[in-house]
Amino acid sequence: MAERAFLDTNVVVYAFTEDRRSSAAQALLARSFTISVQTLNEFVNVALRKLKRSWREIDDACAQIIAAASSIEQLDLACHRRAMTLARQHKLAIFDAQIVASALQANCDTLYSEDMHDGLVIDGRLTIRNPFAAAGR
Repeated sequence: MAERAFLDTNVVVYAFTEDRRSSAAQALLARSFTISVQTLNEFVNVALRKLKRSWREIDDACAQIIAAASSIEQLDLACHRRAMTLARQHKLAIFDAQIVASALQANCDTLYSEDMHDGLVIDGRLTIRNPFAAAGR
């Protein structure tokens, strides 16, 4: 069975930088993946504040991300409630827990993230993987 991958915001951001992790991130965006609306919102925030990109560049990047994504999870109250539970259970920051909840809602089996514990398995079915660990931090 093919992997059902969910990408955290940091992976998406690196794909649009000159960072050493960019090529690994771009490779993940070239495969089948799911993101959430939260990922898009966080991407816009980072692109504006940290990457100092223009609105035109951000619009173009978001269009590329949306076109490449296999699916985009919506945020809803049920996902929020699940995130609250996950944050308590796994001691996650609420925004990380929201990403995890969205990945579970999308029935993904792998969540690619640099920010969470590599190898952590949540609900016995979602494994967090750091796609940059092999590249050496």
